[in-house]
Amino acid sequence: MTGGEGAAIEARGWGWRHAGRRAWAIRGLDLRIRPGERVLLLGASGAGKSTLLAALAGLLDTSGGGESEGELRVDGRPPHDARDSTGIVFQDPETQLVMARAGDDVAFGLENHCVPTEAIWPRVHRALAQVHFPYPEDRPTAALSGGEKQRLAIAGGLALRPRLLLLDEPTANLDPVGAELVRETLADLSAMTLVLVEHRVAQSLPLVDRVVVIEAGAGVVADGAPQEVFARYGARLAELGVWVPGPPPAAPTRRTAFGADLARADDIAFRYPGAETWALAGVDLVVRAGEALAVTGPNGSGKSTLALLVAGLLRPARGRVALEDAEPWSLPARRLVAHVGTVFQDPEHQFVTGRVDEELMVGPLRAGRYAPDARRIAMDLLERLHLTHLAAANPFTLSGGEQRRLSVATALATAPPLLVLDEPTFGQDRRTYAELVALLAAHCDGGGAALFATHDEDLVTSLADRTLRLAGGRAA
Repeated sequence: MTGGEGAAIEARGWGWRHAGRRAWAIRGLDLRIRPGERVLLLGASGAGKSTLLAALAGLLDTSGGGESEGELRVDGRPPHDARDSTGIVFQDPETQLVMARAGDDVAFGLENHCVPTEAIWPRVHRALAQVHFPYPEDRPTAALSGGEKQRLAIAGGLALRPRLLLLDEPTANLDPVGAELVRETLADLSAMTLVLVEHRVAQSLPLVDRVVVIEAGAGVVADGAPQEVFARYGARLAELGVWVPGPPPAAPTRRTAFGADLARADDIAFRYPGAETWALAGVDLVVRAGEALAVTGPNGSGKSTLALLVAGLLRPARGRVALEDAEPWSLPARRLVAHVGTVFQDPEHQFVTGRVDEELMVGPLRAGRYAPDARRIAMDLLERLHLTHLAAANPFTLSGGEQRRLSVATALATAPPLLVLDEPTFGQDRRTYAELVALLAAHCDGGGAALFATHDEDLVTSLADRTLRLAGGRAA
């Protein structure tokens, strides 16, 4: 349990516009959250959920070119002045892990809050235990999977014993067991105020006593007890793209005819530099034209490593990977991009330009398309994935869900035979989720193939023709 009282939140006509943007990320927000309340914050992709959390954490500053209006207060103070009592866990744990070892990373925040030295490590131990962190404190953070990093980031937030805890999709990169352990941890917390952004709505409802729904530029559009909000507004919210309790969007009808092998891996193994164990140890796979292959398994099982090996971005220590007849890691970039389109677990790691539309043109231009063709491809994908209004925006300023759609679009832009995708539905609302699944299904039905690593059981059910499950770096 966490001691102390929770923090109060109040917004009056509050709004924020990011630097270089015409549209406001949030505008006209009127909201009051009482101390100790547990709030599930919902909205379509791009509604401003992550922006609001960043503002409450005191991380938005007009000196960087952003514009603010109205008032936003935490315990009656500007959020910047209340940062000592606020903890935040971001969508992407990479953005907040700063130390080389796991225990040191949790201790880092405590040291910066001037916690007495003798109290730091007992709090580190407790926080790591709360999130069921599976390794010793000296585990290198570079050796952690994305989901394991997320657990570590949550531990860092809990160790501070904040009065206000802000969580931006804390279970998105976790396997089902890990996600349930985190939810159990959150259920055990008391006294603090909790604001949670999650797309796994049904699983999150036992953790909260209130649901607040916001819409881009329109403030709060629904607010109340969960049962009341979904009973009164559920159909309307689903139309807006907000996730509501119930089944996911209907799966697209798929063809089931498969063709030649597009990718093959034979007895591949890989170990990261400095690691004591193998990330992969003797895995075989085949991906055929027309096929969607799901790669599943717990955090740390080797899913992302397998994806990077098949995409030619890592070279196996043993065994062979082949895209048709070529080893992908040996291909020059121009040939590789014509064979395979890749989506990383962290989308910002693959952005190379300062504009969304130019980002989508990079692949086609490198593959030899003329500029007018590249722009046509880019504009078509922007429209399909509801990103047209962001064509001139910097990719690094997009929301997590928008960045994910952009990364999938860049993979599709060159129309490669094989798509290799790591958590392709991360951060999507109901509407953009359905569009992404339809695009991937159409790619496979048109003779391409998709290998996707995921914890999204609904995506596996909707799209996968076959599943390869990993455990401990091996096929389970």
